[in-house]
Amino acid sequence: MPDLVLILTTVPSPEAGEQIARALVDERLAACVNLLPPMVSIYRWQGQVQRDLEQQLVIKTSRTRLADAQARLTALHPYDLPECLVLTVDGGDPAYMAWVSGETEG
Repeated sequence: MPDLVLILTTVPSPEAGEQIARALVDERLAACVNLLPPMVSIYRWQGQVQRDLEQQLVIKTSRTRLADAQARLTALHPYDLPECLVLTVDGGDPAYMAWVSGETEG
């Protein structure tokens, strides 16, 4: 079974999310990127509590493309310190997982 991973990140706007999503898919660093509805994020940054509208991106890629996808995400991201959480997928539909693997072949 292909080694699928998910990358989670947040962006400040739908436009930033679409730019990142399009680049990752166009460059075959991700098979699919889901842009979730806007949400409120409350967090501490540089000693101050912040409240911002953000959008969550769920990036589906293969472990073999993970380092390249993370590097590109960081390069494209408007934040100084973008969220980049990697979740390992333990299972799933074999055909879907094979599709992700095929779409991210470098």
